[in-house]
Amino acid sequence: MNGKKVGERLDNLPISKWHWQIFLLIGFGLQINGFLNSSGSSILADLVDRGWSNNYFNAMFSSAMMAGFFLGSLIGGTLGDKIGRKKAYQLSILCFAIFSLLAAASFNMWFLIFCRGAMGIGMGSGIVIGYASFTEFFPAKVRGKWSARLSFIGNCSPLIAALVSYLVIPNFGWRWVFIIGGSASLLILLLVSVYLDESPRWCVENNRKEQGEEILNKAISRIEKEKNISLQFEETLEESSEIKQREVSFKAFFKGTLGIRTIVASTVLIAMNISLYTITVWIPTIFVNSGINISKSLLMTTLIMAGAPLGVFVSTLIIDKFPRKWFGVTLITLISILGYVYSIQTDENRIIIIGTILVFVLYIFNSFSSAVYAPEVWPTKVKMRGSGISNSIGRIVAICVPYAIAWLLTNYGVQAVFIALGLALGLCALILARFGIETRKKSIEEIESITVKSVKKQQLAMAEIIKSKENHL
Repeated sequence: MNGKKVGERLDNLPISKWHWQIFLLIGFGLQINGFLNSSGSSILADLVDRGWSNNYFNAMFSSAMMAGFFLGSLIGGTLGDKIGRKKAYQLSILCFAIFSLLAAASFNMWFLIFCRGAMGIGMGSGIVIGYASFTEFFPAKVRGKWSARLSFIGNCSPLIAALVSYLVIPNFGWRWVFIIGGSASLLILLLVSVYLDESPRWCVENNRKEQGEEILNKAISRIEKEKNISLQFEETLEESSEIKQREVSFKAFFKGTLGIRTIVASTVLIAMNISLYTITVWIPTIFVNSGINISKSLLMTTLIMAGAPLGVFVSTLIIDKFPRKWFGVTLITLISILGYVYSIQTDENRIIIIGTILVFVLYIFNSFSSAVYAPEVWPTKVKMRGSGISNSIGRIVAICVPYAIAWLLTNYGVQAVFIALGLALGLCALILARFGIETRKKSIEEIESITVKSVKKQQLAMAEIIKSKENHL
């Protein structure tokens, strides 16, 4: 059985308990990942109150996390393609489980910062592997909807982290948040080890056809028994691919076919990061700088952020109804326009209403970019490395953007921040419109084929232009 046959069989399976099992195992792994990430701010508040930390240590704690995410994106991508999706996901969970428990036993702030950075490596790796591997199991016609649902589970983690921190930290201290997170991580690691299948697509692409066929045949038998049906599949011939026939070097991700994918995936992730770090992180500070007192600022921020879970939920309903490429362009454009409109408001009621709409659209885009579009543009052979590279580029932007915002806010005010955001997002929208790959309801094998053909057409067109210029000269 070749790669195309495996892909077609996976794409023609009805949604079943097997799919739900994969969804829940990867989803709760991402949920615990997000819990450990989101609980950091509450932990820092308790550390400052106890005299363990200060502003400088807090900054190092946060920076260590972001550096870990950057390294984890690259390491996880490499491991996912080399040793398999399941093993790489297990290692990522094991990493943040161990260092979460070690963090709970920290004897000073320096050791805690080290543990936080090491946790970040596991969490950054887990995000890349979780979202990217998920796209290889679900049928193309519903892949977007289910990937958005996966994002919804992950985006519930800030609320859960806030609730757990509220209940645990005042009564038992910050260490117990890490103990809870680490213990839950070990539990999901056990469940993943026992119940999560390796990706059949990865097996076939990596000379493990028998293993891939065994996994797929067991899934088919299980679904036939569950649904009381007999599944029939058409026989197809294998189509060769440049990407499949050779080993892919790191340089290949920055030229030709893969170079376009890197541009596209990185662009939507950059747009997501600069939007999130401008709008959500800086909203309370912008309010205070605008003369609104801190108590009212936090209340307004809470009301506005109610648009976040609603946006992710709505994305699960509409993600497969519109062409991916133009859906992304539209969302980026809307965010840039709404951002500026939001920045010029002075009435508090209008600020809340427009801000809520802005956050609502932003989190639809957050789901679209990180969970759906960026992972699915990559062919199976390089899916993890491609996702890791594009995510790491997004992380670099996430590290740099807060400093740029601080400078603009200090020297030019709130409107300048949102004008700069609009210009940056406008550029991202243009890049996506020019180079974007249409992936809606297309199999991974179809996406690969279409992109290869489109790149060849662009290369031929460029060659003709160069040739005509030479003839003219």
